[in-house]
Amino acid sequence: MADLAGIFNLVAPFFGLILLGFVIGRYKRLPEAGLAWLQFFLIYVALPPLFYRLIADKPLSELSNWRFVIATTLSTFCAFALSFAIGMKFTRRDIPQSVMQGVAGSYSNIGYMGPPLILAALGPASSAPLVLVFVFDSILLFSLVPFLMAIAGVEKKSLLATTGEIVWKVLTHPFNLATAAGVIAAFTHLELPTAIDKMTLWLSQAAAPCALFLLGVTVALRPMKAMPGEVPLLVLVKLVLHPLLVWVLLSVIADVPDQWIFAAIIMAALPPALNIFVISTQYKVGVERASACILVGTIVSMGTLTGFLWLVKTGRMAADLFP
Repeated sequence: MADLAGIFNLVAPFFGLILLGFVIGRYKRLPEAGLAWLQFFLIYVALPPLFYRLIADKPLSELSNWRFVIATTLSTFCAFALSFAIGMKFTRRDIPQSVMQGVAGSYSNIGYMGPPLILAALGPASSAPLVLVFVFDSILLFSLVPFLMAIAGVEKKSLLATTGEIVWKVLTHPFNLATAAGVIAAFTHLELPTAIDKMTLWLSQAAAPCALFLLGVTVALRPMKAMPGEVPLLVLVKLVLHPLLVWVLLSVIADVPDQWIFAAIIMAALPPALNIFVISTQYKVGVERASACILVGTIVSMGTLTGFLWLVKTGRMAADLFP
C-alpha cells in the first residue's frame, strides 16, 4: 500500500498540472494565439538550459553508448512502423494520415514530461539515457515524417531539398544545440559564471510546470468530436507495446546499467507528445485524429504509466529480461 501511495505522489503532480491546464483552458476562453509566447518560451528559452544541465557534468563515455542508442531508436522505429500500418488500414491507404498515426504511436512526450518525471522517479543517474533517447528519437521521427510526406506528395519539394531541410533543422534545433553545448562543457569541464548558472537553473526549473500546463490547455482548446476507430490500437502500441519493445531490445542488444534500462522503459511509456498536433497542423493532415490520440493517450497513461513505474520502483520488473 505504501508503494502505491509513493507512486501516486510521484505522478499526481504531473497529471495534476495537465488537468489544471485542461480545466482552465476549457472554462477560461482566452484566445489560442496567446499560447504562442509560452510555446516559444518553452522551446527556445526554458527547455534548452534543462538539457544542457542534464549532460554538462556527465563523462563523455556515458554519452557514446551506441548499443543503447541502437536498441531504443530501433524500438521507436518498430512502434512507428506498426502504427503506420494500423493507420494505412483504417484510412484506406492514405499515406499522409498514416504518417501522423505512426508518430502518434511512437513519439513520447519526452521533451515536456520526460525529464522531470524520469529524474524524480530514478534520480540524476538517469539523465544521460534520458538525453540520448530524446535526441535520437527526435532525429528519427523528424527525418521520417518529411521524407514520407515528400513521397506522398504533401511536401512540394524534391527529395534532395527535403534532405537538406531536414539536416538543417536537426542541426539548428534548440534542444540539439543545447545538447551539443552540454557535450562541449562536459569535454572541457566548463563551469558557467555564477549569475549565468543561476539563470539556467531557474529556467530549467520553469520548464516542466509550464510545459504540462500548456499541454492541458492545448488539449482543452481542441475538443474531440468523435473517437477515430484506430485510436485505441495506437494508444495500445504507444503505452504498452513500445515500452515492452524497449525492454526486450535493450535486454538483447545493450549492456547498460539497470537504471538506464528503466529510464528508457519509462520514457517509452509516456503519453503521445504534443508535437503530434504541431506536425499535423503544419501539414494540415489529421488534426482531429492527432487531438484524439493526445487526449485519449494522456488519460489512459495515468493508469499504464503508473503501472510501469510501480513495477520498476517495487522491483517487480527485472532490468534484464534475459539474464
